[in-house]
Amino acid sequence: MKPAEPLRIIRISDGNVREVDDIVATEKRLRIKVNGEEVIKLFCSPVMIRELVVGFFMTEGIIKGGFCAERISIEYGEEIVVDVPAEGEVSLEGSTITSGCVGGITFDKGNPEEEVKPGPYLSSEQLRELFRKFQTASGLYSQTGCIHSAAVSNGRDIIVLAEDIGRHNAVDKAIGYCLLENIGLDDKIMLVSGRLSSEMASKCSRWAIPIVISRTAPTERAVRLAKRRGITMIGFMRGARFNIYSRPERILS
Repeated sequence: MKPAEPLRIIRISDGNVREVDDIVATEKRLRIKVNGEEVIKLFCSPVMIRELVVGFFMTEGIIKGGFCAERISIEYGEEIVVDVPAEGEVSLEGSTITSGCVGGITFDKGNPEEEVKPGPYLSSEQLRELFRKFQTASGLYSQTGCIHSAAVSNGRDIIVLAEDIGRHNAVDKAIGYCLLENIGLDDKIMLVSGRLSSEMASKCSRWAIPIVISRTAPTERAVRLAKRRGITMIGFMRGARFNIYSRPERILS
């Protein structure tokens, strides 16, 4: 399915009124079933659906038991219907609906207290170049202006870029891709376009991602979580300017 669709709109600029062609982001309801029984509904961009489901389920620990990602069925239509064949129980304890971002869902499962690995280390110049690559890679945002992006990097290259109408979904997609491709995350960097809430920080913490970077700001609770886990959290990454909120030793001058 297409992540964006053409639309004829009325544009008003400096008192001038004209009809023009525009591009708007596609939004689909995603219904997720486990063994044929519906457990969750959310809204998303209709791309990287398998990655979204795997990243979401694995990060939030929804299934207590095993499931086979290769056997996940996906049906595309007015709605997207996913069925996950699984063994074990479905756990929705402590479920909450997060604020904003088209009703992203998270589950408070807590985080391990041990610190993440010490590396990697980046210079300020490397950091700026990496974020420049991330921002220029997001074509859907340039087209629609309403897409969030998340990417996983090894410090040099972008390993995967995920885009979605929801910032939580974009992070889950990027994580899900790495899980499906057996790419370790404990020495990688997560780059995101949206604000760093505690839910976003928790998703990165779950996989011990040592550096998290955003073009906007983190919340106080997200910073506290990052400090506790030893994660370097960077916000307001814009050109030559950025703020380091925790563990600055990974960023070399």
